[in-house]
Amino acid sequence: MKKLSLILIGCLFAQITFAQKITVDLLIKSATIIDIKTGKLIPKQGIAIKDGLITAVFPESQRSKYTATQTVDATGKYVMPGLWDNHMHFGGGTALIEENKNLLPLYLAYGITTIRDAAADISLSVLQWRDEIAAGKLQGPTILTSGPKLEGYNSSWIGDIEVGNTKEIKAALDSLKRIKVDFVKITDNTLSPELFLESIRLARAEGFRVSAHIPNSIAMEQIAAAGLSSVEHLGYALKAGSKVEKEISKEVAEGKLKGKAFNQKVMDTFDETAAMATYKNMAKHGMYLTPTLSLSYILAYFDQDNHKNDDYLKYIGKGLQQTYVGRVKRVEQDNAEAIQFRQQLFEKTVQTLPLLQKAGVKIMAGTDAGYLNSYTYPGIGLHKELELMVKYGLTPLQALQASVINSPAFLNKTAYGSLQKGKRADLLLLNENPLQNISATQKIYAVVTKGSLLDRNTLDNMLESVKKKNSLTP
Repeated sequence: MKKLSLILIGCLFAQITFAQKITVDLLIKSATIIDIKTGKLIPKQGIAIKDGLITAVFPESQRSKYTATQTVDATGKYVMPGLWDNHMHFGGGTALIEENKNLLPLYLAYGITTIRDAAADISLSVLQWRDEIAAGKLQGPTILTSGPKLEGYNSSWIGDIEVGNTKEIKAALDSLKRIKVDFVKITDNTLSPELFLESIRLARAEGFRVSAHIPNSIAMEQIAAAGLSSVEHLGYALKAGSKVEKEISKEVAEGKLKGKAFNQKVMDTFDETAAMATYKNMAKHGMYLTPTLSLSYILAYFDQDNHKNDDYLKYIGKGLQQTYVGRVKRVEQDNAEAIQFRQQLFEKTVQTLPLLQKAGVKIMAGTDAGYLNSYTYPGIGLHKELELMVKYGLTPLQALQASVINSPAFLNKTAYGSLQKGKRADLLLLNENPLQNISATQKIYAVVTKGSLLDRNTLDNMLESVKKKNSLTP
């Protein structure tokens, strides 16, 4: 009888102990966490995930408190927040909708859990994917999109919203508000300088963040004062660093300066002291900048690598590959002098990157990947972008911050950027430490997206599936 009582007490104790355990969906054990804000490594950590959120980060010694549906042993692995590609494009027309949709697995397979679509000509599809992914009905990275961008009349872009006066700008912004875009994109193909600045002011007044290409006829000081949130592409920083920027802007506005002569004058008059003053003013106004080094680098050095035999092309649909042709044909026509000039211009431009960082301008990591932008690939492209950022002056930590911290901060997405309780469970598990070698971001062990684990086998199967779909495309 005494023995039976002891057994019953033991069972009761076991039940109480089990009941006290915290049940989660996914438990990552024995991880080394990378704090992307500080660069510190925190070894022997556990991460508990439930309902798509991080519910706890704790020392390995507390692991017995948790029970999980799925457990991952991260011994020897490095864990950080999922990457963001903060500038990409869906597009190419309705005939390429499926090929664009096939890009979604590429991002997840390369640890990119959020993408920012900086204007599309297939916006209805992109908005549908955005909402389906958010609802868990479609697998893919979180999508943030501008929808169609604002432009002037008869622009060269397809699918934009053309405006020619204040009334039309307001109507365009109302239409974007109705479809719940995440930010506004403005470009300068045919939009007048006056309406360009007016578009920024009106969009900001409506509460939008605004990213843009910048007319060469407007000085960066005016752009900052108007309230632009983000400059897209590094080339604009070179002109902004000229000691005669206002003079150049005036000459462009008067039609006296363009093409090679414009680029030559910008290079000849670039001055680090003037540049730092302008960049500090940009930082003072809270402006961000997305360099998108990849495409410029590929085109500048196209004579050395034409990328036509890239193995990664097996993941890119034939229709999307066809959109590369225009840019390729243009650079292939360059003679030796033109090749030397474009390389000189690129190397001069990238000198601005560490200066912008030093001045306090928030740098965001983005690729310009998607249609049109030759051989700048969705997925692997962001890792190449990070490598270029380090090659041209940022530390590995600063490059990672550009993707993981600055990108969500730009759109005030406070649920991202670190591995803490309450944050979204978008994680990247790596075999090597990217703080020592930025290329280690490509050594992916597993990805967690919205709390779901994609192990290496699953990621490989996703890539193989995309490859097969493309092989079936006529």
